[in-house]
Amino acid sequence: MTYYVNQACVMCKHTDCVEVCPVDCFREGPNMLVIDPEECIDCTLCVAECPVDAILSDTEDGAEKWAEINRKFAEVWPNISEKKTPPADAEKWQNLTIRIIIRKLCKTAKVLCG
Repeated sequence: MTYYVNQACVMCKHTDCVEVCPVDCFREGPNMLVIDPEECIDCTLCVAECPVDAILSDTEDGAEKWAEINRKFAEVWPNISEKKTPPADAEKWQNLTIRIIIRKLCKTAKVLCG
């Protein structure tokens, strides 16, 4: 079992979780964080720290898509181990639907859509 970051982190990118991770398994992309499943030790410390509840177990129903996204981008995005200030508009993005978030992500960064 490992943990992954889901769509709730897209455009919010709070980094409270990285501060408590004992193995530095978080990676930072332009619009979100991901967890490296090869480094995560399933300690669960990060789960409670995420203000948008974006960190879930890969045993949850429907986890495959976002677990794979985490795996893919953990290979190329750099490690992050210190808390940073979230984007100025992070709160605005917290309450939008996934369709709007993904459309904005694809339009601005082309991270998940090629």
